[in-house]
Amino acid sequence: MWLDEAQLKKFLIDAGLITKKDLADFAEEAEKGKQSLNDLLVSSGKISEEDLRRAKAYVLGIPFVDIRKIKIDRDILYLIPEPVARKHNIIAFSKSDHGLEVAMLDPEDLESIDFIKKSVGLKILPRLTDVDSIKSALIQYQKSLKAEFGDIVQEEALKLQSSSSEASGDEVSAGDLKKMAEDLPVVRIVDSLLSHAISQGASDIHIEGYENEVVVRYRIDGILHDTMVLPKSAGPGIIARIKVLSNLRLDEKRLPQDGRFKTEMNGQKVSLRVSILPTYYGEKIVMRLLPENDRGLTLEESGFHGEGLERIQEATKQSTGMILVTGPTGSGKSTTLYTVLEILNTPDVNISTIEDPIEYQMPRVNQTQVKPDIGLTFGAGLRSLVRQDPDIIMVGEIRDKETAGLAINAALTGHLVLSTLHTNSAAGTIPRLLDMGAEPFLLVSTINVIVAQRLVRRLDKSKDKATLSATELKKLGEMVDLDKVMAVLREEKIVTDKTEWKDVPFYKPKPGEDSEDGYRGRIGIHEVMKMSSTIKELVMKGETAEQIETQAKKEGMLTMLEDGIFKAVQGVTTLEEVLRVITE
Repeated sequence: MWLDEAQLKKFLIDAGLITKKDLADFAEEAEKGKQSLNDLLVSSGKISEEDLRRAKAYVLGIPFVDIRKIKIDRDILYLIPEPVARKHNIIAFSKSDHGLEVAMLDPEDLESIDFIKKSVGLKILPRLTDVDSIKSALIQYQKSLKAEFGDIVQEEALKLQSSSSEASGDEVSAGDLKKMAEDLPVVRIVDSLLSHAISQGASDIHIEGYENEVVVRYRIDGILHDTMVLPKSAGPGIIARIKVLSNLRLDEKRLPQDGRFKTEMNGQKVSLRVSILPTYYGEKIVMRLLPENDRGLTLEESGFHGEGLERIQEATKQSTGMILVTGPTGSGKSTTLYTVLEILNTPDVNISTIEDPIEYQMPRVNQTQVKPDIGLTFGAGLRSLVRQDPDIIMVGEIRDKETAGLAINAALTGHLVLSTLHTNSAAGTIPRLLDMGAEPFLLVSTINVIVAQRLVRRLDKSKDKATLSATELKKLGEMVDLDKVMAVLREEKIVTDKTEWKDVPFYKPKPGEDSEDGYRGRIGIHEVMKMSSTIKELVMKGETAEQIETQAKKEGMLTMLEDGIFKAVQGVTTLEEVLRVITE
């Protein structure tokens, strides 16, 4: 299909969507700025995106469909896997002898049409639709999967219940457990649990056995949710199945076990890190989901901006020194380090890592897994790494004096070292390293930048706007320097120079079909402290973390709370969410 631009312009004028003069002016502006005329018309607000799509459909002779109120048959919907539908904005909604009707935002996307045609082996009949229709269809994927998930698990769990003996899990032999792991009901239950967790964007799956039941919970956007309660009889089979997938010992029930396996569902590859722990009523399983196609985040997408972003980018250009990322477990430290590594991962450098565990596998990066039981600790691994001619070294975590000393020495001897620590603030990293036995003069010679971070839940697209009362602003002003935050908001053009705090909009979550609590995904809030000459002097004098932080703030560092307020004003998250995470 080829869109005749002249015909489209004529239709826009004839339909009264734009005047001839305005169209000529915009065409001239588009040509000067080397922009697309259509993009310019939409961005200027002269024509809505939907009107432009309908005009294109008319010119191309493609019918326009509204699929918001259509209950799409599950078999037809799933002819196009959800990840493909979401990425290319294409939905299969009707099938006949003539072919498969698909609703699209861009009927000129011939590559997607050709791909779907080859996948399903049917003639593709493209139809134009709007964004709301695509969103409603994507929700149907989730509803369909939830229904499928519930039906399968309930049905298969009943089969297990009716066929199970009164024998306890301890009396089942390894051979019987292996047979149980291969039973179709067990396989279908585990596959459904994984498929549903992936579709919901869960980061962890918890399977917990109790006296009379097995509880399945998902951690979504950092918060645990009860998902399913299964009969007690389903527990041994599920545990056995996951052990088989993870290549773990079936007959070992007294000691913890750790393993990994990979799966691919609906075109999405996911690596799962499995931890099994003995409990009073059997064994508890926690699986960490690590989507392999989620790599490729940028620092901006992770939540860095302004001067903080510039400081990290400057640190990545150094050939020696240390970049440290701090925060509690689950605050996204590893993700930030991997993002920095992707920036640094060019053909002219040798990158080696020592990690526990290896969360993401990166091309052209030599990654080593810590194995303390055979003597491969962070310290031992780091000693070997420096003999491997690396340019860049990533140490998963600095936990003790030995690792701290080796990491600092590596930074002194011509390497760029990336690592993490468990501290609550950027300034608190210095006393922590001093407690580990690091010398102050070595710290000021090696550390380039320290990042402290937390993760807050992102607001979904639908949200309610609200301003703060005078009392609320007063309380907020007691916690942070609001003038400083306002200066940064003005500098980054989030608000105008005349905006005052009483006029600044904040946002609240708006639960809907697409998001039960009004949030979807997470983003980081950060404080980025540069090791300036003044801060180096404070470290050498043995000053406290509070004094170091005060100086860093004078030099332009936003604290995590201030960065959280900045993102709340942007509408990325809520003030309540920021305060929840900071005060945890």
